[in-house]
Amino acid sequence: MQKAIGIFDSGIGGLTVLKEIVAKLPQENIIYLGDTARVPYGIRSPETVTRYSFENTNFLLAQEIKMLVIACNTASAISLEAVKKEFPLPVIGVLEPGARAAVDATRTRRVGVIGTEATIGSGAYEKAIRRIAPEVVVHSHACPLFVSLAEEGWTDNDVAALVAEKYLAPFRGMDIDTLVLGCTHYPLLKQVIARVVGPGITLIDSAMETAKEVAQVLDRLKWKGNGQGAGARKFFVTDSPSRFEAIGKRFLGSISLAAEQVRVGGT
Repeated sequence: MQKAIGIFDSGIGGLTVLKEIVAKLPQENIIYLGDTARVPYGIRSPETVTRYSFENTNFLLAQEIKMLVIACNTASAISLEAVKKEFPLPVIGVLEPGARAAVDATRTRRVGVIGTEATIGSGAYEKAIRRIAPEVVVHSHACPLFVSLAEEGWTDNDVAALVAEKYLAPFRGMDIDTLVLGCTHYPLLKQVIARVVGPGITLIDSAMETAKEVAQVLDRLKWKGNGQGAGARKFFVTDSPSRFEAIGKRFLGSISLAAEQVRVGGT
């Protein structure tokens, strides 16, 4: 059996990244770890987040993965470079692909970013965008209720529309032409967000951009899977699988989901 792509997230949002990777690379085997016993990472210290990232990576390496995707904004912002230095395999986070896509897309050089309070508070996307293009002006706004709406399955109804109108109103008059969906839950709300911001603003789906980078790296290394048909998908969680499975089905659609509870590090 060919080696798998390993993905970890603090919880369930990284399933949007998995879904995009499956769509782009259906033949690849994928192993997903949701650290549901220790979610959220956004309230932890940088040292703790880095330790969790190392423990998650060690678990996935034991499954004989060929590449690691950190599908968590907090872990990508805090521990990506440390993981790259510590472990001998290609490592991709969710911040840089979205930042690069936003810089490529913007014509006004004014970009909006939405994310959780932890991600927006860290300034991670703003820093990533300005490392690439210092002249780009970045306006950021936290949209915490989008996570709950995504997990409830309330992604395209009147409630979602009202919340989106409230959250996205501050961007009016800022002349942004690009909006980064800076949370892995947010692609589920893409349709309602697009309607609220209007057709003149390009939405950057970080999950989709991360999947593109995964494909590019595997292609460059000549590591793409050559199996016939769909690859195998395995799901592990560090807490009870029942809620993860129930909500995960909303994220994955037709992709079957059955998770196994495991112990990782101190969980």
